[in-house]
Amino acid sequence: MLRTVWFLLNLGIYTFWYGSKAVIAGLLGLPNRPGGVYDQCAQLWSARMIKVSGVELRVSGYENVPQDLPVIYVSNHQSFFDIWALATVVPGQTRFVAKKELQQIPILGRAMRAAGHIYIDRQNRQAAFSAYEEAAAYIKRGMSAVLFPEGTRSLTGELLPFKKGPFVLALAAQVPIIPVYSAGTFTLMPKGSLRLQPHPIALLFGKPISTEGLDYDDREQLMTASRKAIEQLRVDSERVLG
Repeated sequence: MLRTVWFLLNLGIYTFWYGSKAVIAGLLGLPNRPGGVYDQCAQLWSARMIKVSGVELRVSGYENVPQDLPVIYVSNHQSFFDIWALATVVPGQTRFVAKKELQQIPILGRAMRAAGHIYIDRQNRQAAFSAYEEAAAYIKRGMSAVLFPEGTRSLTGELLPFKKGPFVLALAAQVPIIPVYSAGTFTLMPKGSLRLQPHPIALLFGKPISTEGLDYDDREQLMTASRKAIEQLRVDSERVLG
């Protein structure tokens, strides 16, 4: 219980500290450059939260991640720890496509918008496509994007059906997809519980899936290939976590 209290206390402190820095940077009009204040705030906030939670983060397949070109990461989603783990590990400038409800969180919501993270309204098809167009603009400027094709957190730990939007975006941007499986995050703090249960978690990165030469009509094929890769990473995660 003491660890949970310590974690929640630090969550408030670090969110306020790093979130406020990003908000102020946005108000001052500071540029969104690689390694700048927005990237630093996201990476340091995430790394601090992983550390204070007492969670060991293991990484597998990092050699599959290109270091010098934008990509689209498609990952399963079970917990906020998925976001912290990804923000800690992935290289370069990376922005998340997140559900619009996050913008209501004090400080964090404004900080994410100032940094260029993109909100998506899952209930509004037209607004969702506008969000993907915004993401495509970031990718064309050399940034990577993280998307959760399930659209929401899994409440069972099982993979939910995938939505096609992330794959349409990848086809439009003509950048590789990196399949990701976040393992072990589901049971860290189960839904409805405030008790943190630290144990090792893992991020597994699969080999890039090319979009070169593919078009809109190939979206189903791309989605199927990505899901198959993520399902295989899930199997592999048992070895990584032991």
